[in-house]
Formats: sequence, structure tokens, C-alpha cells
Amino acid sequence: MTDHLKSAPVAYQNEPFLDSPDGRILRILSEYQEPLARFRREQIQDTVVFFGSARFQGHKDATRNLATLQQNHTATPPAQLEKDLKRAQAGLDMARYYEDARRLAHMLTKWSIQIPARRHRFVVTTGGGPGIMEAANLGAHEAGGKTIGLNIQLPFEQSPNQYITPSLNFQFHYFFMRKFWFAYLAKGLVIFPGGFGTMDELFEILTLAQTDKLAKKILVVIYGSEYWNRIMNFQAFVDAGTVAPEDVDQFKIIDSPEEAFEFLRDGLTKHHLGGTPKKQGEVLPEIAKTRP
Repeated sequence: MTDHLKSAPVAYQNEPFLDSPDGRILRILSEYQEPLARFRREQIQDTVVFFGSARFQGHKDATRNLATLQQNHTATPPAQLEKDLKRAQAGLDMARYYEDARRLAHMLTKWSIQIPARRHRFVVTTGGGPGIMEAANLGAHEAGGKTIGLNIQLPFEQSPNQYITPSLNFQFHYFFMRKFWFAYLAKGLVIFPGGFGTMDELFEILTLAQTDKLAKKILVVIYGSEYWNRIMNFQAFVDAGTVAPEDVDQFKIIDSPEEAFEFLRDGLTKHHLGGTPKKQGEVLPEIAKTRP
């Protein structure tokens, strides 16, 4: 008796193919279409994105970490202890940015959820991990609003923080698709102290605005003059002629949650709440014009 061949899987259920180089275009499209479908389902119209270091802790945790090192130091070699204490003290000094991000996200969310609209406006969005990301998601969560986490697969595990709205918890493989979604919905950007990734994300948005690749106004807050003035001399770009003087007017450096909130509230109201009403049934109308 002749054995019959088993049915082959249809292409979209063929996992070896989907995981292969030939399936890359489908994986990329999935990281566009699946988030888009979820944003539509959750009625997300636009966002305010918080960037900053994943390494910062809240004041309570940073204080506990330093105290633990000071109390349990006998088994640690002096040279290593000195490094650990210096790092822990720096962590405590920077904890204020965690607390400020939490407060700003809370204030922004409390305001935004009172906006009369069919869809959710100016939803606090982060990279979904710890540090400043956790702080912003926490503040929005405490204010009773939805909050988005756009996480990324990394060689070192970055688990999503617990304050992301579960239905808005995303995981990306491709950095460029994750960055696309940061820019695509954003009407505001808040840059807290951070490292290479934070600077990359800041300059990407500034470049898109400078080259007129955004069909919308994105308000940019650079938070923490003490930190950023040590890291970056923005005026040096102008003095050297590498950017136009008006290019540095694309952002505002701010040092308090209250001032940042007022700047964002007033700018978002002016640029994104004062236009003509959208037609009934439109989905994500603003992002359709955006070409990040």
C-alpha cells in the first residue's frame, strides 16, 4: 500500500520559512501591521514618548542600595568597594530624575484623560524597560491612564516593567521598526538623562524635524540642564556653522516637572487640539501624513 505524503504547511504557518532570511520581509511587515492593529483596537491616537537611562532607580531603592553597601563592606576589597560606593552614590544622585519622570508622566496623563475625545490622546510611551522607562509608565499608571511599552529583544534580557497597560505591551526584534513606532505616533518627546540610546533617539527626531520629514509638530523637552550641559554643547553646533541657529529652537531644556508639563500642555493644545474636528470613523488620522 502506498503511503500518502502529509500535507505541507501553508506558507504563513511554515515556521522554518518565516524564521529564514527569505521570510525577513514578512517579519518586518508584521512589526508594522500588528502594532497598527492593536493601536487601532485600543483607540490610541497619539503619544508623548519618554526616553532616558534604563539604569536609574527610584529614590527609595537607590538609598537602600547605598546603605547596603555601606553596611556590608567587610568582605569587599577596598578598591572594589570604592568603585561600588561611587557608583551607588551616583545612582542616588540621579534618582531624582526617576522621580521627576514619574511625576511628569502622572501630571501629563491626568490632564490628557480629561480631554474630550473618542480616542486616547497623548498616551505616555516608553521603551518598556526599567529606569526612566519604568518611572514614566508608573506615573501614567498611577494617574489611571493607558501607557505603552515598546520593548526590544536584546542580548541581555530587558523584561517589560509591570506598569505597562497589558494590551499595549509590545516586543520588537528590529530596532528600526521600534524607532518607527516611537516617531509615528509621537506629538511630544521628553529626553531625560541617558546614554548612547537616548542620544540616538533624540538626534533622530531632531534630524527628521530639521529635514522637514515630519508632517506634524513634535514638541521636544530635554530634561535636566545640569546633566545635558556637561554632555552636550548645543551652542557649539551653531558656532561652528554645522547647524542653523533656528535648529536649536526645536527643543527646550527644562529642569522641573511642573515647567515641563506646562510647556507640553500648552504646546499640545496649540498645535494638536485647536484644529478642525476629525471626521467620524477616521483611525489615526495624523499619523497617515507622517513619514519618519
